[in-house]
Amino acid sequence: MGLNLDEQKAVDRFRQQVVEPSMKSLVILDFWAEWCGPCKALTPTLEKIAAEYADKGVVLAKVNVDEEQFIASQFQVRSIPTVYAMFQGQPVADLTSARSEGQLRQAIDQILSQLPIQPQAADGEDPQEDIAPLLAMGEDVLASGDAERAMGIFAQIVQMAPDNAAAHAGLLTAMASADHVAEAEAALAELPPEMVGDPAIDRARAAIQLAKDKPDDAALDALRKAAAERPADMEAQYEFAQAAFAAGSRDEAADTLLKMIESDPAWNEGAAKAKLLQMFEAVGLDDPWVASTRRRLSLLLFG
Repeated sequence: MGLNLDEQKAVDRFRQQVVEPSMKSLVILDFWAEWCGPCKALTPTLEKIAAEYADKGVVLAKVNVDEEQFIASQFQVRSIPTVYAMFQGQPVADLTSARSEGQLRQAIDQILSQLPIQPQAADGEDPQEDIAPLLAMGEDVLASGDAERAMGIFAQIVQMAPDNAAAHAGLLTAMASADHVAEAEAALAELPPEMVGDPAIDRARAAIQLAKDKPDDAALDALRKAAAERPADMEAQYEFAQAAFAAGSRDEAADTLLKMIESDPAWNEGAAKAKLLQMFEAVGLDDPWVASTRRRLSLLLFG
């Protein structure tokens, strides 16, 4: 095909994330960038529309033009945001000028009326596949730090799939991250018994427990200062690590706990390692930060 290795990898990613889903769904393809204010303003609208139309076979895919310059060039993207509707691997409409919810609904309704898209899962397919892109969207938004918006996405998914444990777990985690800890605990208590033991719910429970330790800025600064002034005080180190993680400072928390494990792994019956493992569970074992920190832990224990 005349492509270099990086270009071929970009094509493979695009095929997996956009072309393949478009074989049976209408993909709203959003070209954006982190520095683009209009892109960030449009994102909540696109996410809301995608969630509303998910049961009609509509999904949202996003392409960061800074990270995927080759793909953007193939679509001749000259300005952002640029938004296309894709079906069966081909652009079927330019949605860039549709910026309001009403304009997007009107455009998508018109497209759907002309395409052979099956809104429901076919016989034998897992209906949970229909919400997989929405779950991924919610996780991405939560990982970006916008917990309030993630709450809205997961709440819509829960309405669509009330028996989906991952959707409930995402909502609970987002609530905890947005400082709605009491509401998260209440929602956790109301889950049906058959969902309580699900691993995703266990991770959400860990996230809620850690969020309960979140201090205000002054308290966090005081704990940080105490830990810095008393490096041999394991209790001070532990309290700071716990508070730092709850406040979103994962790296500070991990660095502190790893130093504790290196200094005295048996302290308080291995409390530092146990706390770090709890953090891994709360974040999710597939998270890159967890994978990196687990390697550091393994080097300490077995290196």
